[in-house]
Amino acid sequence: MLGWLRTTARRSRRYGSICTGAFILAETGLLNGRHLTTHWAAVDSLAHNYPSLQIDEDALYVRDGKLRTAAGVTAGLDLALALVEEDLGRDIARRVAAQLVMYFKRPGGQLQFSRKGETRPAGRSVLQEVQRWVAANPELDHSVTSMAKHAGLSPRHFARLFHTEVGVTPAAWVEATRVATARNLLENGHDTPKLVAAKCGFANADTLRRTFKKYVGVTPAEYRKQHRASME
Repeated sequence: MLGWLRTTARRSRRYGSICTGAFILAETGLLNGRHLTTHWAAVDSLAHNYPSLQIDEDALYVRDGKLRTAAGVTAGLDLALALVEEDLGRDIARRVAAQLVMYFKRPGGQLQFSRKGETRPAGRSVLQEVQRWVAANPELDHSVTSMAKHAGLSPRHFARLFHTEVGVTPAAWVEATRVATARNLLENGHDTPKLVAAKCGFANADTLRRTFKKYVGVTPAEYRKQHRASME
C-alpha cells in the first residue's frame, strides 16, 4: 500500500492529504522535509512521530511543490477551491465559492477554531483550587503575589511549584484563561470589546485585541463575525 502511494504520488501532477491523512503520507516518506498542515489537534502527535516535517499549525491549507495538505474536513473545501483557482483561474473559483455559499478566501487560520492549549486545572489540589478561582474570576488581579496568597504559599515557592506541576508560568496560565473566557463571551454574547476586556481582566480593548490575536490568530471582531456566520 505505502509503495503504491509513493509511486502514484511521484507520477501525479499533485498529491496531498486532508486532516489526519497526513499521517499516512508521512509514513510513506513523501513528506520528509516538506511544509504542510494538518488538524490542529493532531499537530503535536504528527510532529513527534515525524520530526523532519515543517508543520504550519495555523494554516487552513498549504502548498509545497506538488504537495497539497488541508487542516480538516471543511478546510478540504478551502483547498478544493484553491485547486479550482489553480486550474481554471480566479474568476471561476470566485463563482464556485458564491455557488457554494462559502468564502473565496476564509479570513484567519485554523487557530480560531482550535481548543488547543485551553487551560484546565492541573497539578496538586492547592494549585487546582487557585486555577478554578482564577477561571471563575478572570477580571480580578491575578499577580503571582495574589495567587500565592490565595494558595497560602510564598510567591517564590508558588511560582516554582506552579511551573513545575502545570508546565507554564502562572502569568501565562492566567493569560490563556482570560483569552478562553473572552472566546466564550464573543461566541455567546453581545458585549462590546471594551466590556469583554473588562470582564476578562484585560487593561483595555487594545490589550485584549493584541493578546487575543496572539492566541487565536484573528482579532476579537473577526472571531465574533466568523462564529456568527457559522451559526447562520
